[in-house]
Amino acid sequence: MEALEVMNQHRTYRNFDEEYQLSEEELQKILRASRQAPSWMNGQMYSIIVVRDRGIREKMVEMNPGNPHMLHSSVFLVFVADLKRTQKVAEHYDVDYRINEGLDPLITAVTDTALALENAVIATEALGLGSVVVGSIRKDIVEVSKLLNLPDYVLPVAGLSIGKPNVEMKRKPRLHEEAVIHYDRYKDYDYSVIEDYDDTMERFAEARETKLWSKKFADYFGNTPNKKVDEFLKINKFFQS
Repeated sequence: MEALEVMNQHRTYRNFDEEYQLSEEELQKILRASRQAPSWMNGQMYSIIVVRDRGIREKMVEMNPGNPHMLHSSVFLVFVADLKRTQKVAEHYDVDYRINEGLDPLITAVTDTALALENAVIATEALGLGSVVVGSIRKDIVEVSKLLNLPDYVLPVAGLSIGKPNVEMKRKPRLHEEAVIHYDRYKDYDYSVIEDYDDTMERFAEARETKLWSKKFADYFGNTPNKKVDEFLKINKFFQS
């Protein structure tokens, strides 16, 4: 498909044909597209873990039972922000590695990782397949990191289940342009724009949604953030203790 058509027709799939096996050629096409994503200074501060081992995937679903597709999809990828590579470079040149003194290195690595992840999503859909991004792997970030044998300076950002969908999904409506697109300067907008989107999503009636779109995020951000991530970042040398 044309690139613009692929992006404009994007939808998330959570149900996959368990009999379908992604070919090695298809996998490599997805990985090559992912690796061609832009990155800051061509730093490519990410890595991709291709999880084929069924035992590992079963353990990930045990920790995260709301996402059984991590086991039932054809392949599961984990995208990690990787500052280990640049730590090796610092050691080689015998210079200080001061990434724990500020947030910018982490933001850079997570951005690189997200760009690579999005390229993988687009490549998957261009091949006529489907995917779902799994940010909830961070819920058990320490356990997932140990399971995947991740070294320090490496942060799991999100997973990606890829396979052949066996349940058709509708394209989900997006927020009105007024709430998202700004020209030259950020421009505030009336709350009615959000209320209109609540109405749109209610009419869309996705079965897995049990709350208004706005209430879902009011509740989410009204709770204490996932402190496991904070502790993980300290233990793995992203921040000073």
